[in-house]
Amino acid sequence: MATYKLGVEVASAHDLMPKDGHGSASACVELNFDGQRFRTAIKEKDLNPVWNERFYFNVSDPSNLPELALEAYVYNVNKSVEASRSFLGKVRIAGTSFVPFTDSVVMHYPLEKRGMFSRVKGELGLKVYITNDPNIRASNPLSAMDPVSNSSPPTPSHAEQIVADITGTNLNNSQEQRNEVRTLHTIAKDVHHSHHGHLPASFAGQPTNSKYGVEQMKPEPQQPKIVRMYSAASQQPMDYALKETSPFLGGGQIVGGRVIRGEKHASTYDLVERMQYLFVRVVKARDLPDMDITGSLDPFVEVRVGNYRGITKHFEKQRNPEWNAVFAFSRDRMQASVLEVLVKDKDVMKDDFVGMVRFDLNDVPIRVPPDSPLAPEWYRLVHKTGDKSRGELMLAVWIGTQADEAFPDAWHSDAATLDDPSAVAHMKSKVYHAPRLWYLRVNIIEAQDILIHDKTRYPDVFVRAQVGHQNGRTKPVQARNFNPFWNEDLMFVAAEPFEDHLILMLEDRVAPNKDEMLGRIIIPLTMIDRRADDRIVHGKWFNLEKPVLVDVDQLKKEKFSSRLHLRLCLDGGYHVLDESTNYSSDLRPTAKQLWKPCIGLLELGVLGAQGIVPMKTRDGKGSSDTYCVAKYGSKWIRTRTIMNNPNPKFNEQYTWEVYDPATVLTIGAFDNGQLGDRNGEKSSGKDAKIGKVRIRLSTLETGRVYTHSYPLLVLHPSGVKKMGELHLAIRFSSTSLVNMLYLYSRPLLPKMHYARPIPVLQVDILRHQAVQIVAARLSRMEPPLRKEVVEYMSDFDSHLWSMRRSKANFFRLMSVFSGVFAVSKWFSGVCAWRNPITTVLVHILFIMLVCFPELILPTIFLYMFLIGIWNYRYRPRYPPHMNTKISHAEAVHPDELDEEFDTFPTSRSQEIVRMRYDRLRSVAGRIQTVVGDIATQGERIQALLSWRDPRATSIFVLFCFMAAIVLYVTPLQVLAAIGGFYAMRHPRFRHRLPSTPVNFFRRLPARTDSML
Repeated sequence: MATYKLGVEVASAHDLMPKDGHGSASACVELNFDGQRFRTAIKEKDLNPVWNERFYFNVSDPSNLPELALEAYVYNVNKSVEASRSFLGKVRIAGTSFVPFTDSVVMHYPLEKRGMFSRVKGELGLKVYITNDPNIRASNPLSAMDPVSNSSPPTPSHAEQIVADITGTNLNNSQEQRNEVRTLHTIAKDVHHSHHGHLPASFAGQPTNSKYGVEQMKPEPQQPKIVRMYSAASQQPMDYALKETSPFLGGGQIVGGRVIRGEKHASTYDLVERMQYLFVRVVKARDLPDMDITGSLDPFVEVRVGNYRGITKHFEKQRNPEWNAVFAFSRDRMQASVLEVLVKDKDVMKDDFVGMVRFDLNDVPIRVPPDSPLAPEWYRLVHKTGDKSRGELMLAVWIGTQADEAFPDAWHSDAATLDDPSAVAHMKSKVYHAPRLWYLRVNIIEAQDILIHDKTRYPDVFVRAQVGHQNGRTKPVQARNFNPFWNEDLMFVAAEPFEDHLILMLEDRVAPNKDEMLGRIIIPLTMIDRRADDRIVHGKWFNLEKPVLVDVDQLKKEKFSSRLHLRLCLDGGYHVLDESTNYSSDLRPTAKQLWKPCIGLLELGVLGAQGIVPMKTRDGKGSSDTYCVAKYGSKWIRTRTIMNNPNPKFNEQYTWEVYDPATVLTIGAFDNGQLGDRNGEKSSGKDAKIGKVRIRLSTLETGRVYTHSYPLLVLHPSGVKKMGELHLAIRFSSTSLVNMLYLYSRPLLPKMHYARPIPVLQVDILRHQAVQIVAARLSRMEPPLRKEVVEYMSDFDSHLWSMRRSKANFFRLMSVFSGVFAVSKWFSGVCAWRNPITTVLVHILFIMLVCFPELILPTIFLYMFLIGIWNYRYRPRYPPHMNTKISHAEAVHPDELDEEFDTFPTSRSQEIVRMRYDRLRSVAGRIQTVVGDIATQGERIQALLSWRDPRATSIFVLFCFMAAIVLYVTPLQVLAAIGGFYAMRHPRFRHRLPSTPVNFFRRLPARTDSML
């Protein structure tokens, strides 16, 4: 029977109570378990000691393990006095919380008091696990007469217990982490037993009706598990790999995609960590006193919590102002126990104090949605002198989480460093809805009775169309009868609500670079008919307006009666592409009556980011003001901006309806460039990109929670660079599995894309117009979603030439055909008899298939079925992410990167452009040769029967006649067997020279000799 041991790694402690009289402590940790006692080394003068020491306890009876407990005592040791030590805190962990080594992780346990009057603070980081490794020996316990302490440890009081079933560990993580309040819960013992088979069997027999919990616990940020996403050929550096995490979220702990539920009911925010905030709603004031000599008052409110301060706007000459402003202060950062709300009078030199209200934070109520909002209450303002006749202030103060409806519009403590209060609007989290886009089809048929000034020539006329900033024109037509005919389609993108007009101008080309307007038409888009299918739209005649005003007498003499024949419609049967077709997040048509019911729900939890690279300089130091943007369908979301923090925690959750699984969710991280500098410098004006992540919904399992840290990889002119990591929690829930499976048999795009397809070049032009419209509309919202953000999220410049992308696509193509190449190489080995046993077996299989041809297709499909079942064991369990090797971004030449980041048209010098042009010519020359060789082979096939080479065609025709007779009298199975044995004949019967059919085919003529 294996001997089980309890392993305990004492990692570190944080924020200990100073006990040596000099503001510090010399701490050590004493461990007690099952009558065994160990102690760590003493860390001198350190309130944040790091030990990283490991101890092993013998487990005498594994079946009795749930009844035991591990006790850890932290002491301050005074070496100057013999056997003198003072108590710093303790931790007690129940045996039901012990997990195997593979699931263990460093946890930060809050230190508990020994008695009612003990003064204790801080945390102790421990990693506790069970192991049965025979190579591990138990540590040497302390002697009974310990020189440091000869007294037995105090009898511990009852403490709550916890289980941490998470993966990975890292003892060297930074200790400068915020104290995050979490509620952790016990996992039933049978869950551990089913997933970790090396636990003792007696564990499964223990009762599981006990429940344990602890309120103030914080897991050590563990080293996430590195996930391999592709084959070894596409493996990228470990620093760029996807990392799986097991965070504690609102719904419980995430372990391998499963949610381990706790005791408390999960809230609607179950994909993010619960973050507590102190909310202060300042509603209004009344009966404020006059402060100035003139008897006026310019009041504003200042909310103070420790070092954080929030200020409302001020009202001029108003004794009864109304603000209705909400302030949110993170409880993790608050270092005060008193909330002060001050009313002041705005003055030029110094603001005058009016009155204040104080709150003890221990008495503030806790509000949990869906409770109704807390009713505000009138409070009397108290002056510093104790005068209570300073008016009243209506306030509401409560403690809530990010699920509170006041959270998105609240002033956050992150904005406390802003000098410009107006910049606070750029920090708030918002949800944006992009406008509904339509394709506007303008069919210009003909014009009638056009009038020109020069009657001696035929007009060379065309129609120019304009919708907003979009322009289009027909081909010039020489109208000999003054009734030109075009019948051309022009397409534009229009957005609801329709603010632009369709402007059509009839112009005459009077000179090579001179056009004269003959008339125009202005048509509001609201007057144009809409259609959802390919029904025929009837044409209408529109009278042209004279472009130049003339007097009434001239109008009577010369009647202006030119007109245009048009077919106009807003096509709602198409899906207007506003993003790359490879990363589309929505495939529905514009017309709502064509929408199908949703098939699922997509939930995204933006947990935070780690290691964000400084994007700018503030106060002489590197800084980044990070926010995230996510796009799926027409719904865009933006998290709040967290200032000057390389490891921001957002913990915001959003939801989208899913209509097609073959869509992509895009999440990007940006640096806010609208907040300026603390010392008054102007902002950069643009939001810098940090990186983005794409997640295809079809790669996600329904109902599973994916919690991973995604590397933010950005390609710079100097090469690929990791800008940080984005921590996300994603869940795709299916509301109708049948409808989702049915979609796999339906076309990807709406019907109109196949009934009346749009040319590929025109689709690309329309996509860029759609991106510009969406960017313009979203930039008009508050806070604006800037143009550079929308373009980066929509892959606006993905169509531009890039040598790197061309190489990457070539290697992707080679990877696709790698299986064919491998089979061809294997068959060549069979034909060469390199392994005689394999070749004989292939001959036997070939004879069986020739004798029973009806088994060929069933064998192929059965083989594919078995391969699929076998590969199920190795299926990808994680969503794909950016891969630098597939993108060919690791070994790219600097000049190729410089070319990729060049503007269009180019801004480089003439010598560089000439060099790149020559390089492009050489690459295109090789492509040209390959295309020519393929065309040559096709032309040789055509030459078999074209009699271009009469002798070769005669031979082939005679061969076909003889083959027809032979095939008629010979069974097909015999011919197949002869052909197969001939192809797999032994090398002794082979010749190194090409075969006769190959020689005959290569002698056939092609059209290469006819080319210049």
